Amino acid sequence: MSDIAPVDALLVVDVQSAFFEGQEAIPYADAVKIQIAALIARARLTGAFVAHLQNDGEQGAVDEPGTDGWQLLLPVQPGPREAVVRKATDDGFDGTELNSLLVERGVHALAIGGAQSEMCVLATARTALDHGYRVVLPHDAHGTYDIPPAPGDTEGVPAKQASRVAEWALGDEVEVIAHAKEVEFRAIDPGVS
Repeated sequence: MSDIAPVDALLVVDVQSAFFEGQEAIPYADAVKIQIAALIARARLTGAFVAHLQNDGEQGAVDEPGTDGWQLLLPVQPGPREAVVRKATDDGFDGTELNSLLVERGVHALAIGGAQSEMCVLATARTALDHGYRVVLPHDAHGTYDIPPAPGDTEGVPAKQASRVAEWALGDEVEVIAHAKEVEFRAIDPGVS
């Protein structure tokens, strides 16, 4: 039994081919994907809600809608307990039905995993906090790219450190935990109003 209180939902942020496959994948993509797949499996088994956020990149971007890079990598089981939410900005709540889906299902607490830690994961987590959701962020279930040096005499930032800084930037409202296996789920009422 984990010391972390159970959550009602899982937000899977941008687990798309462009960011998790090939030479352009985030470092540790396979490890992150394994953790997220395990979270999805446990959420489904428990009856929690799963939202797969899918970024619609601009024309010519690696995640442009309809391209190979835009495709979700982990299978979706659409229904009252699972949905795909397409987004056009870093924030999964901005201009989408995500908040309505969560409210309709009585979600109060959620876990977030995916890519990129300092962009879409951070922006979505911050807005979730602003909406009053309890947010759990498992460190091994999100990732990003190495940050190159800035112009001048600076050093780059390795991906794992960039992910940790993104967690830190969320302040003490977010519950950062080391491992996705510590996340416990509880069932939601799939009936929608």
